[in-house]
Amino acid sequence: MAGRDDRVSALKSQYEAIQKKTFTKWANSHLVEKKAELEDLFVDLRDGLKLLILLEKLSGDKLSVPAKARMQRIHCMENVNKALLFLRGKNVKLEAIGAGDIVDGNETLTLGLIWTIILRFQIQDIEVEGEDSKSAKEALLLWCQR
Repeated sequence: MAGRDDRVSALKSQYEAIQKKTFTKWANSHLVEKKAELEDLFVDLRDGLKLLILLEKLSGDKLSVPAKARMQRIHCMENVNKALLFLRGKNVKLEAIGAGDIVDGNETLTLGLIWTIILRFQIQDIEVEGEDSKSAKEALLLWCQR
């Protein structure tokens, strides 16, 4: 049983590494013109600054991004909470993701947050042509089920 658990753990690790690399590249494709690229997804989103910049770029809305200063945990929590409130205001469901999770570098929930942002700002509004016109999200889910 321990061998199986080790394999499952190794596969989960590989999967998360692939997601991290993919999501970092996706975010950087949007952050490059703001000169705010991420080096480490789990570390660089902790203070909330780059998360706010990313949301500004994706949404076209102006979010007040605080100036970089020597920030303490409370300032990081404020920034991430501002980003999460913005997303909730856009009717984005953030089940079990709180500011503390991102500030503390929770890898699984950080990946979940970025995936949720991708779904909302990249995939949601795409239409897939075919027999039945489907949203990209529906088409993606259908493809995953096959």
